[in-house]
Amino acid sequence: MTDDSQAALDGGYVMVIGLEVHAELATRTKMFSGAPNAYGAEPNTNIDPTTLGLPGSLPVLNKRAVELAIRLGIALDCTIQPSVFARKNYFYPDMPKDFQISQYDRPIDVDGHLQLPSGKRIGIERAHLEEDTGKSTHVGGAGRISGADYSLVDYNRAGVPLLEIVSRPDIASAEEARAYAAELRAILVATGVSDGKMEEGSMRVDANVSVHRPGEPLGIRCEIKNLNSLRSLGHAVDYEARRQVAALLAGETIRQETRLWNEQTQTTATMRAKEDADDYRYFTEPDLVPIAPGADWIAQIRASMPVLPAERRARLADAVGVAGGAAESIALLVERGADDLALAVIAAGAPADRALVYIEQYLADVDPSAVVVSDLAALVSMEAGGELTTTQARKVLSIMVDQGGAPAEIAAANGFESVSSDSLAGTIEAVIAANPDEWTRYREGDDAVRGKLTGFFVGQVMRATKGNADGAAVTRMLVARVES
Repeated sequence: MTDDSQAALDGGYVMVIGLEVHAELATRTKMFSGAPNAYGAEPNTNIDPTTLGLPGSLPVLNKRAVELAIRLGIALDCTIQPSVFARKNYFYPDMPKDFQISQYDRPIDVDGHLQLPSGKRIGIERAHLEEDTGKSTHVGGAGRISGADYSLVDYNRAGVPLLEIVSRPDIASAEEARAYAAELRAILVATGVSDGKMEEGSMRVDANVSVHRPGEPLGIRCEIKNLNSLRSLGHAVDYEARRQVAALLAGETIRQETRLWNEQTQTTATMRAKEDADDYRYFTEPDLVPIAPGADWIAQIRASMPVLPAERRARLADAVGVAGGAAESIALLVERGADDLALAVIAAGAPADRALVYIEQYLADVDPSAVVVSDLAALVSMEAGGELTTTQARKVLSIMVDQGGAPAEIAAANGFESVSSDSLAGTIEAVIAANPDEWTRYREGDDAVRGKLTGFFVGQVMRATKGNADGAAVTRMLVARVES
């Protein structure tokens, strides 16, 4: 879906989307106790009296969690303010105290923004600290509590530090929602605030979706809970908007509710009526004092901030010298943390476009720190200058990664040498002469026929040159021969 997906809604309706992202913070211990914060442990082993809400246990605030909240606030250009914890009261088996310690009317981060790669700015209303809940597993039936044979509760996750980041309703399409979540995840990872692993629940997204016609009041929103992949987020937002439009066009009324996304049916379904703040009976947590970060501490955290993904993308784009042709490659290298390697290889004299290809494709599974910059730059330059074919260069690269060594020495030791243009032209003529029927079909055929026969001719030339020919050069010369 593209950013003009609004226009695709029936009846002149447009989407209005706000996202609530829950990010588990990268701390060693839980939010209010010394129990381990670790994913994948045996059920109910990362617990202690505070996690279980046992009588007499009291919360003690994790300073590292506060520091990470400030780091994200700085990254999102938020105002960092004194904040207060509150009790959010509700009964459910995954919260043993029957309340959750959260921040309500005085969160730590407010009034920020996040800029999408497209340039659009999405407002950040708030980011507040809270503790996570446990996890219930309903066995039997459809995996829901209704119809289950029995339920199991794992309290390992209960008390894990969370930062809930709430956007303003500035998102206008499913594609923008995905872009926002992807950029926020990149910032969380880059700043060390969270590992952002959606598949492990370290980052979960709730989407508030409504529709209305431009110029009319905003519609009633529905919240889709716990979306755990960017793909699911995009599909769920798109489905829910279209469901609401269909209901409105049929004369129905949208009610405010919480809905669940079904990955199998690609639909949302009612979970419960949407609660309001009054339903949770918030009041100030009596066992915790307010948080008042000092200016010196905030300045110290600000000074330790890394370069953020947007600036890293811009820096690499400047080095590559393209406006948008390599945008996807640049974004991918930044996501992998390989942009510093790309910058160093380009600075060492390698052609930028080929350097991106090598690092993105050929070194996708290689730790960038294990690559010798000067050797990689020399190899890329050798291939770009015609000293090695692409096939030969990749073989040299494999040896460089496994054993080390200078590319020129590796190439010489393996007998790799380029084929001159004159020699290559003569070999191509010989192959054409030996295969006149195939050449006639190639010369007279359409693109599909030529595509199939290109592989045949390249293979014949490679065999004749013992693999020393450049396949791309052979293809260009075949096309040039037909055109002449």
